Amino acid sequence: MRPSMREKLAQIEQRYLELGSMLSDPEVISNRNKLRDLSVEHSELSEIVAAFKLWKKADSEFVGAEELAESAEDPEMRELARIEKEDLKLEREKLREELIILLIPKDPNDDKNTIIEIRAGAGGDEAALFSEQLFTVYCRFAEKQGWKTEMLSSSKSSVGGFKEVIARIDGRGAFSLFKYESGVHRVQRVPQTETQGRVHTSTVTVAALPEAEEVDVKIDEKDLRIDVFRASGPGGQSVNTTDSAVRITHEPSGLVVTCQDEKSQLKNKNKAMSVLRARLYDLEQATLDAERSEDRRSQIGTGDRSERIRTYNFPQGRITDHRINLTLYQLDDVMGGDLKLVSDPLQAHYRAESLKGDEDS
Repeated sequence: MRPSMREKLAQIEQRYLELGSMLSDPEVISNRNKLRDLSVEHSELSEIVAAFKLWKKADSEFVGAEELAESAEDPEMRELARIEKEDLKLEREKLREELIILLIPKDPNDDKNTIIEIRAGAGGDEAALFSEQLFTVYCRFAEKQGWKTEMLSSSKSSVGGFKEVIARIDGRGAFSLFKYESGVHRVQRVPQTETQGRVHTSTVTVAALPEAEEVDVKIDEKDLRIDVFRASGPGGQSVNTTDSAVRITHEPSGLVVTCQDEKSQLKNKNKAMSVLRARLYDLEQATLDAERSEDRRSQIGTGDRSERIRTYNFPQGRITDHRINLTLYQLDDVMGGDLKLVSDPLQAHYRAESLKGDEDS
């Protein structure tokens, strides 16, 4: 039998108190990794515990007002108690709804920075041009959130735009929003080179990965093959006179990461390692997700990069997210960086799916 919501909250409150004691333990304080992990858990539970206290207070006051409304001999007192009871009932229900949302299991990667990989798909030059536009959308959105964007690697096409661009979005909670961007993005518009005014369709693929720290992924240096070479620009021409570009091959997995944007070989290597860690971490997560597939049926889409998730129709000014059948005629706003027009409904849908069958009192 599943515990009631009150029992779950009581267990969380007890754990919160235990963590408070553990954080003052000299043995924990001397262990930096353990102190960090327990501090994060304590911080995450604090919001739930604070809301639980408010809910218990409102519930206690509601019971008191209810009893007074039934037992008071003074009619005026009974009426005042009845009004207070109704107000407290609404407050109690509001706090309960907040607690239900707070109890939704949190993706442990949500607070991480994210690595965004954008690649031109079908459509040739048009796909490359849209890759650059989509990257600009993400940069604008990140800026609005107060997050920092750092380009890690890029490959320009001969007509402009990106054949591939990889960037880090640095900010607490970045992955919680960008994870909804993984998949195939389809664009429908008239290319500048189209003389007949025909609408062309092209695609761009996006992979959003949580940035992995060294403690998340252990990489044995013996498993790496590192090659250095001269960086090249569009058409293959050399843009550096030194061997600053770096290619790292992780031999056990076959993953290959190349970085050539920096003039410093060391900086290129560090950026390539950051991308490699994220990809290896993503592989590990994919394996775990497959094992726990029954527990993930309510999630938005599959995260599969072959899955078409969104269409951008420029002639109609329309953007459609196919996962939740959302259609908005606010394409200009989204392309201007207002990505929350799409991400908010996606989060709300995911939350509603997570809440199904889990609203026991």
